[in-house]
Amino acid sequence: MARAPFSTKERLIQIAEMLYAEHGLDGVSLRQISARAGASNNSAVQYHFGSRDGLVDAIFEYRLPEMHERRRLLVAQHRPADLRSWVECFVLPTLEQGERSDSHYLGFVAKMQHQAQEGLMQRLPDRYRVATQEYLEQMAAQMAGVPEPLRSHRIGQALAFSVHSSAEREWARAAGHRVLPFGIHVTDLLDGLVGFLIAPVSAAAWRAVSEGEIVGRGWSFVA
Repeated sequence: MARAPFSTKERLIQIAEMLYAEHGLDGVSLRQISARAGASNNSAVQYHFGSRDGLVDAIFEYRLPEMHERRRLLVAQHRPADLRSWVECFVLPTLEQGERSDSHYLGFVAKMQHQAQEGLMQRLPDRYRVATQEYLEQMAAQMAGVPEPLRSHRIGQALAFSVHSSAEREWARAAGHRVLPFGIHVTDLLDGLVGFLIAPVSAAAWRAVSEGEIVGRGWSFVA
């Protein structure tokens, strides 16, 4: 059965995601998005979303429901009990999103992580923020040998890297460049992420933590 044509609102979201992934939030005007989407009204974005912030929120709302449902199904299927399995259940839907020909979501999130003035977790609707927090806490529970705030810092850095690595892959595929087969990409990335998360804490890092030289930060990861 043929798919119904995209609505104007959905087309605006897709074009905005693509342009923001290419040029960043400050590199694209709302008028340019409307024109690229073929809207007859140059103020179509304002009409449907109110503002740039409303449009950004709409992009998250467009992509996150399917990704979070995929995570829920992975957890139900695999019943994760160790760090690698929790990381895989959380990261795999993000990596799969980057393989979709109709998606520029990872490039969009990567640009957001560079440009956001506040933690991206605060941009999420409450239901997704709570769910994401629960996944991150499950990962943290598997890292008893790493003290806070290093534990939270490592998780945020590892998951941000997973987004940027796969955004690079998304851009490479769009440009027609060769990339590793997806299964190899996923397995190798998981190896690297888990290795980083559980790497032994050096004596210097322990000393810095005990002397209060490291200030903890909350997680800012979104995908």
